[in-house]
Amino acid sequence: MHLENLVSMANQIGTFFSAYPDRQEALDGIATHIHKFWEPRMRTRLLDALAKGEVKELMPLVNDALLANQAKLRPLAAYT
Repeated sequence: MHLENLVSMANQIGTFFSAYPDRQEALDGIATHIHKFWEPRMRTRLLDALAKGEVKELMPLVNDALLANQAKLRPLAAYT
């Protein structure tokens, strides 16, 4: 999947959770949703691109959620 599509989808999730009054709950919600519903390769692609500085248009809330929950979002090495 193209990085632009992953960023767009992540931002849509972020838009939904941005309405939450509790920031920590929003961050956890974004990470949980991505963990539950995204294929491991999709999560890895986005996290790798984020680490390399290739992601330019990610919402700050989504960026923070990904950075704070990398261990949760990264699949086990056997599945990548």
